[in-house]
Amino acid sequence: MRRRRLTPAVLSALLILGGSTTAGTAPAAATGLAAGSAKPASDGLVTAMQRDLGLTREQAEARIVAERAAATLDPKVRKAAGNAYAGSWFDAERGRLTVALTPDAPADTRRAIEASGAEVRTARHTARQLDAAKARIDRLPAPAGVSGWHVDPQAGTVVVDVVRNERSDNDVRRFVSKARESGPVTVRAVAAAPRTFAAGTVGGDPYYTGNVRCSIGFSVYGGFVTAGHCGRPGAGVSGWDGSYIGTFQGSSFPDNDYAWVGVGSGWWTVPVVLGWGTVPDQLVRGSAVAPVGSSVCRSGSTSHWHCGTVLATNETVNYSQGAVHQLTKTSVCAEPGDSGGSFITGDQAQGVTSGGWGNCTSGGETWFQPVVEILNRYGLTLHTYSG
Repeated sequence: MRRRRLTPAVLSALLILGGSTTAGTAPAAATGLAAGSAKPASDGLVTAMQRDLGLTREQAEARIVAERAAATLDPKVRKAAGNAYAGSWFDAERGRLTVALTPDAPADTRRAIEASGAEVRTARHTARQLDAAKARIDRLPAPAGVSGWHVDPQAGTVVVDVVRNERSDNDVRRFVSKARESGPVTVRAVAAAPRTFAAGTVGGDPYYTGNVRCSIGFSVYGGFVTAGHCGRPGAGVSGWDGSYIGTFQGSSFPDNDYAWVGVGSGWWTVPVVLGWGTVPDQLVRGSAVAPVGSSVCRSGSTSHWHCGTVLATNETVNYSQGAVHQLTKTSVCAEPGDSGGSFITGDQAQGVTSGGWGNCTSGGETWFQPVVEILNRYGLTLHTYSG
């Protein structure tokens, strides 16, 4: 994507590998909708949701509109609920936000939240209590047979995921026993342990650092964000054509899994997520956080474009290299080389691909590091399209 190669066809294929057009300028190959458009999303995004979520076109469009409303409402009801807040999630069947409140929630608070359009449920434990229980579990050394743990607001507990064929392992049993002492815990068996999705050098449209191939997440002013396990500070980065892009300016893994790369040498940034011909390239307009239950789609250099739903937030994932905190779990598949790639809901950036289990043939689960956390950590500004 150096300037001499900028033709419409090349730009369409490589928009995600950019480095710095003028803010607010969208490439001709990119597609998107203004905030006031009658259509909730591009045709390609709707088609991908139909394919991966088993929806009709009308259902996909309605879901996008409902999720957008839920994402806007969520921070408001959290504030209104105060100490009685016990979690919230998007109910795809009802098409609305659901908010859990403890029994001692004032009646006027409950009525106000219901009047806002959200559904209210009663829960035993506050979100603060569940977060505290999870924080205590975070301090425990986790064996390889424990794949991760997160707060599940719908269940009202901390869910600890254990690899199915490791359930009888003594170290796993001890971990689960200590976890139960931390607060309300539910143990769930999962098929496999998560792994990161970096890969050795192969062909395609990625970025490279050393012999590792990863995927660009989102453009920020001055560079792009990606996964921390893809490179260390100072590591050089090259593009799809072998040309030099820039260097890792900051990186954290494990504990976190985020990084950012400063770009130069004729590369520039654009507010676009590559659709890989499956969907049109998607414009990025913001970073509003999608609640649990919302749809989410992922773009990566190996398996390209796939969609699913947000399953959990603030999950601790126990990779072989060490635990990573505050990840978001999804039902989207991914494969080696997809690490660092974009997770997006509608036109709102969600995060960068960290790891998971399974593949895009048999299915699986994938986690992402929320993009807002990365921006705040490094003082970065997301490159967004305002047209």
